[in-house]
Amino acid sequence: MQKKYLMTPGPTPVPAEVLLTQAQPMIHHRAPEYSKVFVSVLDGLKYVFQTKNDVLVFSSSGTGAMESAVANLFSPGDKVLVVNIGNFGMRFVQICEIYGLNVTNLAYEWGEKAKASDVAKALEEDKEIKGVFATHSETSTGVVNDIKAIGDVVKDTDAAFIVDTVSGLGALEFKTDNWHVDVAVSGSQKALMAPPGLGFVAISKKAWDMAEKSTLPKFYFSYKKSLTALQKDNPQNPFTPPVTLMKGLKEALKMIKEEGLENIIERHKILGKAVRAGVKALGLEFFGACDETSNAVTAVKAPEGIDGKKIVNIMREKFGITIAGGQSKVAGKIFRLGHLGYYDKFDILVTLSGLEMTLKELGYSFEVGAGVSAAEKVFMENPF
Repeated sequence: MQKKYLMTPGPTPVPAEVLLTQAQPMIHHRAPEYSKVFVSVLDGLKYVFQTKNDVLVFSSSGTGAMESAVANLFSPGDKVLVVNIGNFGMRFVQICEIYGLNVTNLAYEWGEKAKASDVAKALEEDKEIKGVFATHSETSTGVVNDIKAIGDVVKDTDAAFIVDTVSGLGALEFKTDNWHVDVAVSGSQKALMAPPGLGFVAISKKAWDMAEKSTLPKFYFSYKKSLTALQKDNPQNPFTPPVTLMKGLKEALKMIKEEGLENIIERHKILGKAVRAGVKALGLEFFGACDETSNAVTAVKAPEGIDGKKIVNIMREKFGITIAGGQSKVAGKIFRLGHLGYYDKFDILVTLSGLEMTLKELGYSFEVGAGVSAAEKVFMENPF
């Protein structure tokens, strides 16, 4: 028998309370009983997004919610700026181009953080830019952008600020309204502790005004259709939602409220600090701008001469610990340790122990136990 540990940056472990809620009898999505679930979910999402704006829910992954922001706010040929620091920044570029937008790709090397001054310069050079897209927590590299600083740049322009916080929301500080985010995008399968399948958007008045003028095609992801259904006496989704996922998310958001968002963010800070201490104690190098903000996922360079894919495979097959490999141009060069969502101290210690045994098997030289010991010290000095 082998016990399994899911230590990826998504999907993440789902609490038993959420799973048991999803096992309850099915209810009808047009009945008042479902509306109560739906309203509770929306209230919980507003709490996590830190917003008073409208929040819409779609039956999709976070990518569907990303696409919805493009389809609902813009028209063919509109100029947009994409702040691109990794795989998911590139995804915004691809979506915008597919919809016929005129994209300025503000691309950085993978592992770098974006600079608000670069965004300011781009907006100053082209006053016709109607949207700025950015990634909060770039899951492919572990790098966290300063969304507040970028929001302060965009807020006084006519451009809408669209942010992918799929792996940031609920793990890292994110203040939709205070940071002037016009469309905040997220998903269920990361720090919100629910299974994949739900995408969310929080939409400002500025974004709604743009949606009124948008001529790009949209049907299933139409914000107007969603808002109309939301404004009924019994609020609902415009199309059949994944009812069991919604019930599970309701329970997960209840757990989040009970722990408290500030406490959750602090817990993630300590988890991230412990992982970084453990990795550093093993003599491994971080990939890119890994710092005290990288509390959702830690990206680590594979040691010289060792294929990162082998690290991922051995940890999964031999030790039952699933971590993530590198994506696209860094495949085989890095591995990623997820620590966002339903995690505590011992998940981290187990993972670092498995990593040590894997590295030893692959011939990497280090002091056995150093990583686990370093993480333990962080936890003893920073109780939660």
